[in-house]
Amino acid sequence: MLKWAIIFFVISLVAGALGFTNVASGARGIARLLFGLFLVIAVVIVIAAILMGQAVF
Repeated sequence: MLKWAIIFFVISLVAGALGFTNVASGARGIARLLFGLFLVIAVVIVIAAILMGQAVF
């Protein structure tokens, strides 16, 4: 999921540089959503691993 967030971020940067502001805005929104989901899932997995007493790293 983090890979897709980075891909959409790069698309947003390229589209913004070329003047496609609507495409850049849409790609930025998708990238932010995917990165937020990645963070939430990562935190849940770390908390679940700590509660189960298993090593995370």
